[in-house]
Amino acid sequence: MSPILFWLFTALMLAFGVSVILNRDPVASALSLVASFLCLASLFVGLDAFFIGVIQILVYAGAVMVLFLFIIMLLDLKAEKRRSFNEFALVGGAAVSALFVAGLLKVLSVFPAGAQPFPALGVAKLDDVRLVGITLFTRFNLPFQTVGVLVLVASIGVIVLSRRQLK
Repeated sequence: MSPILFWLFTALMLAFGVSVILNRDPVASALSLVASFLCLASLFVGLDAFFIGVIQILVYAGAVMVLFLFIIMLLDLKAEKRRSFNEFALVGGAAVSALFVAGLLKVLSVFPAGAQPFPALGVAKLDDVRLVGITLFTRFNLPFQTVGVLVLVASIGVIVLSRRQLK
């Protein structure tokens, strides 16, 4: 992946992530989260992790965000009113953020392997989707089936809860 594209998608992902936090309208915040997920998926695709990128789009940007938007629409949430800033909390948050950045820079300065390029990935005999499918249906068959039943029960629960009562 081109370094320019990498930094562009990274900056967009962080900007949309900040927009999720700062937006007062829940629908606009959820749509900013979708855009952040799409930027993350493009980073995965740029790192040749195509399967993870596609799953990122299908599962998170697709299914999870549709569920979030459905819940927001079902609850009829309004835009949040602006509050005044608490100066003590603002100073405390800035201090914690500065300590985190200082600790991160300290760890990165004493970690020499972090500056080395990542070795090239070997070519697998099977593609990613086939390997994930074989692993999912052999080693993790019972948990996979359990998650499927839980999603079915949750879907039925959403339908029952959102159904209007007849009078």
